[in-house]
Amino acid sequence: MSIVERLLDAYPREGDIPSEYALAAPLEDRGYLLNGEILRWPGEMTRIDSAVAVRSGDRLTPVHLGYGPVLDEAAGLAAVAAADAAYGDGMGAWPTMSVAERIRHVLEFIPRLEACRDEVVRLMMWEICKPLKEARDEFDRTMEDIRDTVEALGGLHRASAHFVEEKGIFAQIRRAPLGPVLCMGPYNYPLNETFATLIPALLMGNTAIVKTPRQGRLIFGPLLEAFRDCFPKGVVNVLHGDRRVVRPILQSGRISVLAFIGTSAVAASLRALHPHPNRLRCVLGLDAKNPAIVTESADMELAASEVLTGGLAFSGQRCTALKIVFVHESRLDEMLERLSWGIGRLTVGMPWIQGVNITPLPTHGKIEYLTELLDDARSRGAHVVNPDGGASVGALYHPALLSPVSGDMRVFHEEQFGPIVPVVPYRDAREPIEALVRSKYGQQVSVFSSDPAALARLIDPLVNQVCRVNINSKCQRGPDTFPFTGRKDSAEGTLSVSDALRCFSIRTLVAAKGTEGNKALLNDIVGGGRSTFLSTDGSL
Repeated sequence: MSIVERLLDAYPREGDIPSEYALAAPLEDRGYLLNGEILRWPGEMTRIDSAVAVRSGDRLTPVHLGYGPVLDEAAGLAAVAAADAAYGDGMGAWPTMSVAERIRHVLEFIPRLEACRDEVVRLMMWEICKPLKEARDEFDRTMEDIRDTVEALGGLHRASAHFVEEKGIFAQIRRAPLGPVLCMGPYNYPLNETFATLIPALLMGNTAIVKTPRQGRLIFGPLLEAFRDCFPKGVVNVLHGDRRVVRPILQSGRISVLAFIGTSAVAASLRALHPHPNRLRCVLGLDAKNPAIVTESADMELAASEVLTGGLAFSGQRCTALKIVFVHESRLDEMLERLSWGIGRLTVGMPWIQGVNITPLPTHGKIEYLTELLDDARSRGAHVVNPDGGASVGALYHPALLSPVSGDMRVFHEEQFGPIVPVVPYRDAREPIEALVRSKYGQQVSVFSSDPAALARLIDPLVNQVCRVNINSKCQRGPDTFPFTGRKDSAEGTLSVSDALRCFSIRTLVAAKGTEGNKALLNDIVGGGRSTFLSTDGSL
């Protein structure tokens, strides 16, 4: 059977889709959340089709998922007004609420979110073609992150529940909110990455506007009632659409924090919309071109296994994916043979197939882009090493192992965000280090070595180029208690369950000279429970 026939055969026929994963009917989800109300959008709608298609003979028909609202400038401005009113210049009920009360609202939200698990996972499979196991993992990880963030806030609150004295000045130092936040998550992790910024922003007393990703918006439909019921009006607002709804939100000048996961080019354009850039704090997760460096002494079985999973999990659509592989020339042939063998044993198919590795690519134009990268590399001397690499049918793309890749090729520099594995042979360890120095990106690197001296010589320069060096393992974000950030065009701000709380707040203190009169005033305020900020009660 040819590769085209095999890829075509991976698509289901009518009636082959398991009933437990099938969608009952196309959705027409007009709902959005504004100022505590779920409203129905009467205007423009966009058609949403899945990259999953049904085959009939040689013909593929994309599965129609439904329609989603495309909100306009007026809706964006209304959301700004709602979030701004709820924040009330820092004097609204939410920012002045006690930490314990804000935590209570989030804890009430958790079971409501958990009740949506099956529906969210199903929609994630269909809309972004995420494998079933990975969709479940994303949901469960999100729930764990929310609980860990609540716990981290409790620790932060307890640690600040005391006065400090320095040079005759008494002060209490706590963290205060910044103002309305615009949260924009990515299509590849629409739930987890959105909540990784939204929940800490809310817990710290900020109000929020969530602009859902254009792909992955359907998963937010089941969550609107939970947001409405668990948070005061205006504290969480959920909008759908494109730049037309985002532009007026930022141009209003009322947004204090932009939390965006996406490309550096889009982040720069969004930041430029704000009329007061010095007031705008940005928390950004951006591009990455994470390399693997496979040394002479590497355990090649381990290295090949980690490169395969690190480079091709969810079809390579992860910011932390390994996107280029530097292999010492003495081990190149062995590595290519192992990688080619491993790619040949990956499961290509639909998201609900058990153990599936490669699913349809949901982004419009992605197949054409990957083909351009392959054609450019071939024209400059690279070869597709594995059988049938780069073949495609519909939105299914058979992974391509590409070597020898060099610095004059686009795939050497560009983040492919798809199932291409570029392999660069090197002779001297300075070559991959120099490539990282010249790169626009600086998120992570994976180093495979069994030689402690050689490993140490790599670690010391690499930690000044990226923010995480992984030893004999793939690049990854977790555990989420670890800091997650990047240098250069890869990130701004640091996300972890504790760092995120700091990103969405600012250190603020109340200070007074240690006179007897001031001590009496402070004791009266604290003892009488007159202030939610000025308090020595660390209980929740």
